Amino acid sequence: MSSYSEATAHRAPTRVDDAPSAEAPSKPLADVTVPSADPVPAKRKRSLWARIKRDRMMLLLIAPGFLYFVVFHWLPLPGNIVAFEDYQPYLGFIDSAWVGLDNFVKIFGDPTFWQALRNTLVITGLQLVLFFPIPIVLALLLNSIMSGRIRKFVQSVVYLPHFLGWVIIVSIFGQVLGATGVVPHLMQALGMQPFQAMTTPWFFPFLVSIQSAWKDAGWGTIIFLAALMNIDQELYEAAAVDGAGPWQRMRKITIPGIMPVIILLLILNLGSILSVGFEQIVLQRDNVGAGAGEVLDTWVYFNGIQNGQWGPAAAVGLVKGVVGLALVLGANKVAHLFGQEGVYSSDNNK
Repeated sequence: MSSYSEATAHRAPTRVDDAPSAEAPSKPLADVTVPSADPVPAKRKRSLWARIKRDRMMLLLIAPGFLYFVVFHWLPLPGNIVAFEDYQPYLGFIDSAWVGLDNFVKIFGDPTFWQALRNTLVITGLQLVLFFPIPIVLALLLNSIMSGRIRKFVQSVVYLPHFLGWVIIVSIFGQVLGATGVVPHLMQALGMQPFQAMTTPWFFPFLVSIQSAWKDAGWGTIIFLAALMNIDQELYEAAAVDGAGPWQRMRKITIPGIMPVIILLLILNLGSILSVGFEQIVLQRDNVGAGAGEVLDTWVYFNGIQNGQWGPAAAVGLVKGVVGLALVLGANKVAHLFGQEGVYSSDNNK
């Protein structure tokens, strides 16, 4: 023990720099230069052309969608001036007579407009209540299937109707639920009074909602399945270790994990609440009559294109756009109040 102490005491520093210096005072902390953690300034000063060249592949991928919105959504915006004119196609926008708000007064005083608006709201309300939750439930069921082969098979089956046109969809429903369809014949064979689902006016909103759900529910699950894949699996493992059951894990982990996507899609659906699809409705409108089958899209077609009332038809389209924008902004603000990001985030929500 003593020899170790003597060797330690007489051992000299191997380098002069390592020996402590009593004469050199320690440098004040204020004078110590701390290396900056900011990124290299050169990366911040990339020119626009350099950024375009760097992201050229991604820009090429989004170019078709960007051009679609420019050509079919942005360029037609000046055409809304038709809503304030007595538009005549052979005169054009410039020479058509300016009537101000007369077209809006005309549509608001037309009982058929209010009937079409009521039918539109009823159908969109049913679709939000009945159709919107179906992709969520379907995604949760598909995500719980352990076998990859079975999951792919079920996905293929439920995705298939999305690629069918509305003409085929309506024809299939006519063969099943029509007057000479399978279901009425089966009910008649069982001694029951056949129900005419395709020609009953009060059932028309439910029929349209069922058709939309059957056609697009499987396709809508893609977004929710992608959201489910982003949930950290360690959360499920930790919850299982703590004794949480399947329903508790779904309520505490799964639903909160996909809630931002649910809120986003719900807000976007509110933006198109006055549009229920023209082709689907016009194919079945005559089966139930205009009183039950007329919606705003078909009202614009029959009054604007067939009857030549371009101004009132454009006024209805402008009203639809304004109402949709107001609903999106209002719903997004409500989402911010509940702590959700919504369609876009605000400074107060960051």
